[in-house]
Amino acid sequence: MLSRHQDPIIAIATAAGRGAVGIVRISGPHLKTWAEAFCGKSLQARQAHYLPFNDDKGESIDQGLAIFFPGPHSYTGEDVLELQAHGGPVVLQLLLARCLELAESLDPHTGKVMLQGLRLAQPGEFTQRAFLNEKIDLAQAEAIADLIDASTSAAARSASRSLAGMFSQEIHALRDSLVHLRMLVEATLDFPEEEIDFLQKADAQGQLERLQTQLQNVLLRTQQGALLREGIKVVIAGQPNAGKSSLLNALAGAELAIVTPIAGTTRDVVQQTIQIEGVPIHIIDTAGLREGEGIDEVEQIGIQRAWAQIAGADAVLFLHDLTRSREPDYVQADLQIQESLLAQLPSGVSLLNVWNKCDLAPAKQTTDRMDGTLNDIQLSAKTGLGIDQLRAQLLQSAGWQAVNEGLYLARERHVQALKRVQSHLEMADAQLRAQAQSLDLLAEELRLSQTALNEITGEFNADDLLGVIFSSFCIGK
Repeated sequence: MLSRHQDPIIAIATAAGRGAVGIVRISGPHLKTWAEAFCGKSLQARQAHYLPFNDDKGESIDQGLAIFFPGPHSYTGEDVLELQAHGGPVVLQLLLARCLELAESLDPHTGKVMLQGLRLAQPGEFTQRAFLNEKIDLAQAEAIADLIDASTSAAARSASRSLAGMFSQEIHALRDSLVHLRMLVEATLDFPEEEIDFLQKADAQGQLERLQTQLQNVLLRTQQGALLREGIKVVIAGQPNAGKSSLLNALAGAELAIVTPIAGTTRDVVQQTIQIEGVPIHIIDTAGLREGEGIDEVEQIGIQRAWAQIAGADAVLFLHDLTRSREPDYVQADLQIQESLLAQLPSGVSLLNVWNKCDLAPAKQTTDRMDGTLNDIQLSAKTGLGIDQLRAQLLQSAGWQAVNEGLYLARERHVQALKRVQSHLEMADAQLRAQAQSLDLLAEELRLSQTALNEITGEFNADDLLGVIFSSFCIGK
């Protein structure tokens, strides 16, 4: 895609389907002559012109608005023409086809093709050009897609802050501090006999420590922003009839899963996304886990899918039935499931023991099952008792912390990049504290730290990474 970024491009920029208004967007260098030929009149910059959109025979396809944005003062940094018509799919396709047809026509004044090379845009190519033309950085470009895809109001507001440059400003502040320290360290390489004294006088150690503290604060907020964007995947697991489907319905506030007293009712994965304090929580109900006779082929497939979901979970709710908590066979089966969970769950995945049906169990039996830890919750999926406590515990287990309205949206790749910066700075700190006679290793760790920071805002050349990011966009963006 990058090798063709000089071609003029065109796309329908509104969502598929019918709507009151549809937009066809064209972007490219030297677009004005063709745009005025298409519109049949002179176009003033950034003014809406109401006019007919005609086909090659002069017959009207539709009537609408044409707005011309001359570069570099446009979304892409190139000349941009937006045609706003009625939002019918056929109308927009006719308008698109007419633009492509006219682009291949000869200019009567010059005899040359009017708009050489006009082609359909690739996914995300308009935003990619905005990035390449330095209208936005890479973090802001990602924020555009995140704003479109936001599943909660909190995520949308946070994505808007990232688009406005709040996250990028944090990264630039880190980079500026790092660059200053790098200049100090690398300058001392010219004076090997005085390098340690020189760094001490310039308080290089203090600068590095302050940089690490600054990084830690940014990393914490970035982790919160990534959690707000990605949400957490929570799998409800347990024996049949422990109340997993009832718990899903209680958390979702809707009757999504079928609930019956028949063991093995749930045979496939049922998923619903809810939000708690604006954080998306992807709740997954699974088939009851059990072994032995009486399991048909369909239920066995459901159990296998349940374990597959558990393997990819961020948190697992191990649901127990309090009314059966003193039955030896039930207790033994729970212990077997718990052993399997502990053996298969990846490191860092939270396992919460949830005791259901506290409204039906004797009072002493409910208190006996509580071990006093944060990972032990009793509730009633039927009455809703304890559901709020479970919601709060899910956020805590995911590492969510209440933050002010200044939170910006971030991605997991941003978190990983900052963790690499943190690792390199720790190595740099060790080198500096050892007062090594050669500062080459210290300088290299600082350079690698800056490289990792630059990955976030895109201040480097990495065509593969750019292709992956922008290919997830819709065509008209």
